[in-house]
Amino acid sequence: MTRLISSAIIILIVEFTYAQSSFQVVPLGVKGGSDESNLSAYMIAPANSNEYICLDAGTIHAGIEKAIASKTFDVSASVVLKQYIKGYFISHGHLDHSAGLIINSPDDTAKNIYALPFVLDVLKEKYFSWKSWANFGDEGESPALKKYHYSVLDTLNEMKIANTSMTVRAFVLSHSSPYQSSAFLVKAGENYILYLGDTGSDVIEHSDRLGRLWQFIAPLIKEKRLKGIFIENSFPDEQPDKQLFGHLTPHLLMNEMKALNSFCGNADALNGLPVIITHMKPVSNNEEKIKQQLQGNNPFKLKLIFPEQGQKINL
Repeated sequence: MTRLISSAIIILIVEFTYAQSSFQVVPLGVKGGSDESNLSAYMIAPANSNEYICLDAGTIHAGIEKAIASKTFDVSASVVLKQYIKGYFISHGHLDHSAGLIINSPDDTAKNIYALPFVLDVLKEKYFSWKSWANFGDEGESPALKKYHYSVLDTLNEMKIANTSMTVRAFVLSHSSPYQSSAFLVKAGENYILYLGDTGSDVIEHSDRLGRLWQFIAPLIKEKRLKGIFIENSFPDEQPDKQLFGHLTPHLLMNEMKALNSFCGNADALNGLPVIITHMKPVSNNEEKIKQQLQGNNPFKLKLIFPEQGQKINL
C-alpha cells in the first residue's frame, strides 16, 4: 500500500511539473509540404508574454489570420507580424521553412534572422537576391535594404535573443547527408523547449548528431526543465528507407526516444514529456497513419501533441 501511494504521488508530481506553463506556442503552420498555406512555423514566447520568436517561417500571414479567427490573438495581423514577432529562426534553407518570411518581408518591420552559416548563405545567395526577390537583408547583393540583420548562431554557447528575455543555442542536424538542418534549444527563465528542423535518424543518416543532442538535453529532462520537444515525423512506417530523404517515421522517432531515454538513466524519465509532432506530409491518409502508429507504439508514455494551425499550446 505504501508503495502504491508513493507511486501515485510521483505521478502527480510529474503531471504538476509539466502542467506549469513556461512557454506559449502558436503554430502558424504545421505540415510538411504541398499545402502552401500551412507550412512549418511556430511562434514561441515565455508564458504570459508577447515576446515571440518564430521557429521556421514556411507560412506566416495565413497562419496569423487562422490564429486570429481562432481567438488566439485579439489584435490585427499587422500587429502580430510587426510587433509580436521579434525575430526568425530558420532551421534550413528549404522553402517550406522560409517562404512565409520571404513573401511577407515587404510588410514586416526590422528584426533579426537567426541561423547557422549554411542557412544564412542560402537566404543571402538564393532568396534575398534581386534575381529572385529583393534583398531585404543587410548583406549580399547591392543594394541591401537592411530590414533584416543576419545573426549567426553559436553551437557552443547560449545566445541572447534581441528584444526578448530568452536565449538560444543551436545544434547541427543531418538532413539527407551531406545536407544539414538545425535544432534550437530555447531558454526562458530556468526552463527550455527544443525545436528540431527536418532531420533523419542517426541510423539512416550514419550520423551521431541526434545522439549528441540527446546526451546534451538529458540533464534538463531529469531536472524537469525541458518543457517540450518539437520533432518532425514526415512519413508513416510504410515509407522505404531509401525514400525518406532525411526525415523520420514513427518507428525511427521512437528509436530516437529510446536513445534519449538511455542517456537519462531512468526508465520513467520521459513519462509525460510533451512531444509535439511536426512536418507530417499531407499525402493520402498519411497523417492519420502517423498518428495511429505513434500512439500505438509509445513505450515511454510521452505526451504526444499534434498541433493545429492557429491553436495555442501551453508548455
